[in-house]
Amino acid sequence: MRTLTDQLSRYAEYHRDKRNIATHFIGIPLIVLAIAALLSRPAWPVLSGAFLLTPAWVLFALATLYYLWLDVPLGIGMGIVSALSAAFGQWAASQSTGSWLAIGIGMFVIGWMFQFVGHVRYEHRKPAFVDDLIGLLIGPLFILVEFMFGLGLMRDLHDAIETRAAR
Repeated sequence: MRTLTDQLSRYAEYHRDKRNIATHFIGIPLIVLAIAALLSRPAWPVLSGAFLLTPAWVLFALATLYYLWLDVPLGIGMGIVSALSAAFGQWAASQSTGSWLAIGIGMFVIGWMFQFVGHVRYEHRKPAFVDDLIGLLIGPLFILVEFMFGLGLMRDLHDAIETRAAR
């Protein structure tokens, strides 16, 4: 399997324009929250009803295991993002069916609109997932690391990704 730097570098090759990256800061979170919402029904009570297990929790738990395999600190960060997203999904699923669907489908469509505007208008290149489906998992991680880079953190990772992606 490819390393963290391999995965992020490949994804970064499709995201060189800062305006496209900016659209992803809106689009990807919307899509993640939409998936969390839409996969939060059905729900099964576990631990004597103390917790509701949903397809969203299962998906986000598996994704978090993958992120942890790539990098423990970033995996922990993505685990927090995943738990917050799944909690949002549970809230959305607790609404009426119409509201739940409007939240989930609405966020999903708007999120993808941002993604495609970024790629068509600014990047002039297809999204990374078209060539490699793992890009669907790497996108949220890419947003987290870009946020970290913006804070001046993880400079070694930033430089390694930029060196590879700029080739």
